[in-house]
Amino acid sequence: MIEPHAPAPPGAPPTWTGPARLPVRPGTGRFLVLVCVFVCAACGLVYELELVAFASYLIGDSVTQASVVLSVMVFAMGIGSLGAKRLRWHAAAGFGAVESAIALVGGCSAMALYAVFAWTAGWGGLWADGPRCLLVAFSLAIGLLIGAEVPLLMELIQRIRRQDAGGAVADLFAADYVGALVGGLAFPFLLLPFLGQLTGALLTGAVNVIAGSALVLGLFRRDLGRRARWTLLLAGLVVLAVLGSAAALAGDFERAARRAVYGGDVRVAVRTGVQEVVLAGGTHGRPLHLFLDGRLRAGGGDGHRYDEALVDPALAGLHARVLILGGGDGLAAREVLRHRGVRRVDVVDLDPGLVGLARRDPGLAAANGHALTDRRVHVDTADALAWLRAVRGPAYDVVIADLPDPGITASTKLYSQEFYGLARRALTADGRLVVHAGPVTSRPRAFWTVAATLRTAGFAVSPYRVAGHDSGFAAGPDRPPGASRAPHDWGFLLAAPGRTPPPLRLGADRPRTLTRAGLVADGQAARRTRIAGLPASTLVHPRY
Repeated sequence: MIEPHAPAPPGAPPTWTGPARLPVRPGTGRFLVLVCVFVCAACGLVYELELVAFASYLIGDSVTQASVVLSVMVFAMGIGSLGAKRLRWHAAAGFGAVESAIALVGGCSAMALYAVFAWTAGWGGLWADGPRCLLVAFSLAIGLLIGAEVPLLMELIQRIRRQDAGGAVADLFAADYVGALVGGLAFPFLLLPFLGQLTGALLTGAVNVIAGSALVLGLFRRDLGRRARWTLLLAGLVVLAVLGSAAALAGDFERAARRAVYGGDVRVAVRTGVQEVVLAGGTHGRPLHLFLDGRLRAGGGDGHRYDEALVDPALAGLHARVLILGGGDGLAAREVLRHRGVRRVDVVDLDPGLVGLARRDPGLAAANGHALTDRRVHVDTADALAWLRAVRGPAYDVVIADLPDPGITASTKLYSQEFYGLARRALTADGRLVVHAGPVTSRPRAFWTVAATLRTAGFAVSPYRVAGHDSGFAAGPDRPPGASRAPHDWGFLLAAPGRTPPPLRLGADRPRTLTRAGLVADGQAARRTRIAGLPASTLVHPRY
């Protein structure tokens, strides 16, 4: 460690050694540096969480995206720390430059990711991976800049008052970790619900550049030359101007990007706290399209085929009491209520916002036939797994699992052996369970993993698939926007407790498009894709 008054080598800058010339007492200066550490740490963690959240929403598979962001960012932080060694002789100026850069990059990252996703995702070729490449680039850039902060802040705090390295590191990292805690809590509980991802990231960038510039230009201004002070001040003002302009235009930008993703007929776009719900069309004779977290849940010319194929084979038998897990849009309930003899339908969905729209929105309520206002329908807003755990004894003739695709990380627990064990407990002896298990043609391994999991839970299964023919959006709850518009299918598994697979048949209340012969052929087509020997998926070892 260099002593405070050690002579500087020839040609060394004046800030290389000696105590900082502060406008306040050393104790106050040290406190202000630690406050800046706190703020920078909070902002840095918000940038990380914002990248993870946006990537999970835009690209899918939250575990993979979180792993990519965090691993790349931690690696880059190490490289940034090494690179900062060259800046520590000009620690004040270097820290000011780093804070301006990280505020600009981190603050604009969400908007840039959304722009690339909205306007290039359907281009194909190399552009199809544009969001992923940009995600890695932002993770790398933000990690490099965060990594450069700590060595420079260590140099600044030591220049105020020299102390042993261990004590300085302890103070610095204490402030850093507390700031990370505050940033980690502020993101889901304040920034995301009240400001949204775009404005929240921009505001974080503004706080970041103000804190960094205030520390350097206020506390360490005497260590800077006139040109350095004006350069840092101008850079900070430019960054603030860019972030402020972006925040002012965020609403228009989001609407334009949403039109690029969902088309120009968007009527409703809300984030419910569980997911983003977008409704396009559905009034004045226009077809309704319902998107949940960017995936088309229902719409197009053949959207009703999914709900018919999900519900009707399962109701070819006793069906007085029906449980729908998911289905907060009311579309599956509409199909159930078409069958005579239904006395009670329980719908369990996690999202009260979606249920509210299904009841009140004129387009969605018309599409579901006002099913959720029927006196036979009872809706609970709860987690399906937790709700099933509270069911005592066989209570239902039919259980319909109208849930997101098993390939979505948040849904894997709803396709686990434990989940199906609880569903079996809720069924009567002659009851039936039907599961939407994702596309058969494009993802046969996931489809047959669901089948293996059902067998392990004590069910016998009959697979079937139904092709969709809509030439517009790639319809179905498991296809992201921008995906190929080639012919697609929906895969289903009809299951019954025991060893005998339930027959694929239709009840007396015939659906509009399905036929018995077509259903048998669909079952044979699904069986031809079978992959044997797959292990079951469990809560602690998901296989999708």
